[in-house]
Amino acid sequence: MLRRLCAAAATLVITSILVWAMLMLAPGDPAEGVLRARGVLEPDPNQVAAMRAELGLDDPPALRYWNWLVAWMHGDFGISWKSGRPVVEEIAKRLPATGLLTGVSMVLAVVLSAVLGIAAASAHRRLADTLVRVVTLAMVIVPSFLFGLLVLNVLVLRLKWGVVVSDGTWRTVGWPAMTLACGSAGYWARVLRAAMLEARSAPYMQICRARGASSARQLLVHGLPNALPPWVTVVAMGAAGLLGGAPIVEAVFTWPGIGAYTVQAINAGDAPVVVCYTMLAVTTFVVVSVLTDIALTLLDPRLRKAPGGVVA
Repeated sequence: MLRRLCAAAATLVITSILVWAMLMLAPGDPAEGVLRARGVLEPDPNQVAAMRAELGLDDPPALRYWNWLVAWMHGDFGISWKSGRPVVEEIAKRLPATGLLTGVSMVLAVVLSAVLGIAAASAHRRLADTLVRVVTLAMVIVPSFLFGLLVLNVLVLRLKWGVVVSDGTWRTVGWPAMTLACGSAGYWARVLRAAMLEARSAPYMQICRARGASSARQLLVHGLPNALPPWVTVVAMGAAGLLGGAPIVEAVFTWPGIGAYTVQAINAGDAPVVVCYTMLAVTTFVVVSVLTDIALTLLDPRLRKAPGGVVA
């Protein structure tokens, strides 16, 4: 586990260097961008020079990176070039809406994938299994933005099952959350089905059948626990991926969250906001990866064994 934590820390450091380099290579002068955001539309050279000194833009690159990293670790994500306000304030204002959207979509994806995966495994090579495989394949291959546009045009506009403009509350979270969860649920269901079928073919299942265990007991008591490790892994990795897919869904449904704000920042060339979102997504992914490893060692005692074969 110590090696895994070191690898996670190294990943964050390397990512921070790449992200910081992206910030430095962004087009435009950050000092002029901040001045225009503060109402100085035509800044003179003295104003630009003063702002560059205030932002530390004339320092050596290594010192600038160090100052940026230290500020990041203290929760200072810089100044938005578009609004002139601290990025942390802009993010914090939109974080509850994105947290609601990703949380609800996560619950929907987990429940839906578990139901579909178990149903398909229990009806192996029968009609229900075929239907689930077709449906989950469609859920995986249809892009989330296309699914979202279909929902808006057919279900919301024609059938009046919802509202076009979302307000970031529980009242309007249904369709955006379902759109965000759809692709992940399809993939997770297929992984769970495959893992449960593999577990059913294991030698211990033959013993269970010889002892007269019912099909439901074989599936849920003996097959499901052994199928959980690969499913938990993809669910955990997909949970971090939901944050990465949020910008598209939030833009389609005008959801007032971090994702839609990041899309606007990309269009406006607001590099500090884009960098902040990228670092948040990468940090979430790394943290979830470490937590997943811990959960897997609790689920599967075989993973606790040290290389020498001794249980840790």
